[in-house]
Amino acid sequence: RHRRNGLSRVRGADEVSEEAVAGAVGTAATMSDTRRRVKVYTLNEDRQWDDRGTGHVSSTYVEELKGMSLLVRAESDGSLLLESKINPNTAYQKQQDTLIVWSEAENYDLALSFQEKAGCDEIWEKICQVQGKDPSVEVTQDLIDESEEERFEEMPETSHLIDLPTCELSKLEEIADLVTSVLSSPIRREKLALALENEGYIKKLLQLFQACENLENTEGLHHLYEIIRGILFLNKATLFEVMFSDECIMDVVGCLEYDPALAQPKRHREFLTKTAKFKEVIPITDSELRQKIHQTYRVQYIQDIILPTPSVFEENFLSTLTSFIFFNKVEIVSMLQEDEKFLSEVFAQLTDEATDDDKRRELVNFFKEFCAFSQTLQPQNRDAFFKTLAKLGILPALEIVMGMDDLQVRSAATDIFSYLVEFSPSMVREFVMQEAQQSDDDILLINVVIEQMICDTDPELGGAVQLMGLLRTLIDPENMLATTNKTEKSEFLNFFYNHCMHVLTAPLLTNTSEDKCEKDNIVGSNKNSTICPDNYQTAQLLALILELLTFCVEHHTYHIKNYIMNKDLLRRVLVLMNSKHTFLALCALRFMRRIIGLKDEFYNRYITKGNLFEPVINALLDNGTRYNLLNSAVIELFEFIRVEDIKSLTAHIVENFYKALESIEYVQTFKGLKTKYEQEKDRQNQKLN
Repeated sequence: RHRRNGLSRVRGADEVSEEAVAGAVGTAATMSDTRRRVKVYTLNEDRQWDDRGTGHVSSTYVEELKGMSLLVRAESDGSLLLESKINPNTAYQKQQDTLIVWSEAENYDLALSFQEKAGCDEIWEKICQVQGKDPSVEVTQDLIDESEEERFEEMPETSHLIDLPTCELSKLEEIADLVTSVLSSPIRREKLALALENEGYIKKLLQLFQACENLENTEGLHHLYEIIRGILFLNKATLFEVMFSDECIMDVVGCLEYDPALAQPKRHREFLTKTAKFKEVIPITDSELRQKIHQTYRVQYIQDIILPTPSVFEENFLSTLTSFIFFNKVEIVSMLQEDEKFLSEVFAQLTDEATDDDKRRELVNFFKEFCAFSQTLQPQNRDAFFKTLAKLGILPALEIVMGMDDLQVRSAATDIFSYLVEFSPSMVREFVMQEAQQSDDDILLINVVIEQMICDTDPELGGAVQLMGLLRTLIDPENMLATTNKTEKSEFLNFFYNHCMHVLTAPLLTNTSEDKCEKDNIVGSNKNSTICPDNYQTAQLLALILELLTFCVEHHTYHIKNYIMNKDLLRRVLVLMNSKHTFLALCALRFMRRIIGLKDEFYNRYITKGNLFEPVINALLDNGTRYNLLNSAVIELFEFIRVEDIKSLTAHIVENFYKALESIEYVQTFKGLKTKYEQEKDRQNQKLN
């Protein structure tokens, strides 16, 4: 829809004109009035609606714009969200009783969504008054393509509506030709839409459909498919209102079953009525809400399944359908969210021990879908949504549900938990720290999450990987807040290392303990080989835990340092250099490489005192002449020490291991370390002399 540039803009928070301030006097009275409460939406490049804020709308004369204008002032601070002149020739459309939509410029669409129908009607009357139209119309101007507008002005005879053929079986082919012929012309599409609307034509067509089905009139059914598909492509919200109403939608779906390209009609109605089951976890008493949910599911089905993605040329044909579904979802989430009784009942049953498993599974699945729907909300509404859930106690509920035996329930609960962590890691952290004051470590939410990760039964550890990502977000100092009196970072990390770290490292410590690992003296090998429980699943789990610990080494300075020293953790980790799974040996090596990368003398002393290079050098020698990732990674570790000239480590390596390493000549690393060591010795001697 091309349009000559309008004069409105969505305002930044800090720009307010004098006229607007004058106009504000008129709007002050309406501030408390919910009738005039609106949300301002703009359409972005992806044809999705962005919420620009909630405020109160008024119409007033603005000197700067030289005309009557729509003003929206923000509810929060009274700033101007929108100042838009009502242009005499802009096409305004009223949709769904509470929406007014128009185009300001070529690619700039605006929508006002009213809280109440009465407010929408008042502003609609003002717009119609400026344009000299009767308020009973749904659209104030023909939507005209500019190239056509020029041609159009030369032909005065085109103003009358399209005449529709009478609605009867013999005329179906003619109707189908008419509908498909108008799709390329915006003016004719508008006219056809108005004609269909004025004559209640869609309902008549659907009666014909029932007749054709009873008579098994295949040709008629094929024409009806073309007609109904064409009407959907007119992309008119007013027609959607009729087509997707309870009495019509199933017949519309019926018409779309008879695609002439298919040998057999598709059985969409059967799927929607028999296979697709609407589950009410708690009875929904609000009939309007029930109807909205059914309607949204069916319209989404039409969009996704019945009308596959149109070709590139038609991608905007269904933009109104996308908006229709989008606004429906926003409404469903808002209605459910406002129904405190309903949500608290869901929570009560979710956490009640008496609730049976099937019921609980459905409750959790309902929540998961509810959270998925909430993603259509704009940021500030999503905030309100998650705050409502938090207030009702979503976290303690999840804690109970995540610990249950049912795999499906646990996985849905994990998905909900991930929405919460993504929304606000701080909220989750705050809950866990408060909880720690009154309960034992093993039932803390984070420990429940770690237990889930450790006990994942999937051989590929799909769930564990997801949980590890969430833990990583929770312990990442980058997203922790520092307030004036205390920092979340030090508080939370103290908590985590005191209450949770032992749970996370338990599998690692168990699998590398002396009594768990048998020692065999292998003839011809230069070391005692320690063989640990080495199945693939355990190895994968240990690799995940090491990945998290390596993250801690990089991001938690002294907490992790104390932990590693106190538990002699690096020694235990390096036992895994013997694993037959190379990926695990590499994880152990990566952990050590991060520690050495910090160039911290505390760590260096700990390594040299504990003789912790030995397992690494043994692994290098055992690997023999194989040129593989393990070989390269070990050499890179020593090369780093040489290039960075870490003196304490260089001396330790040369003094203790040079004999074993001097035969390695395919890289100059070890010779280089010896040279550095000797230069340093000479320097020391000169000092003494």
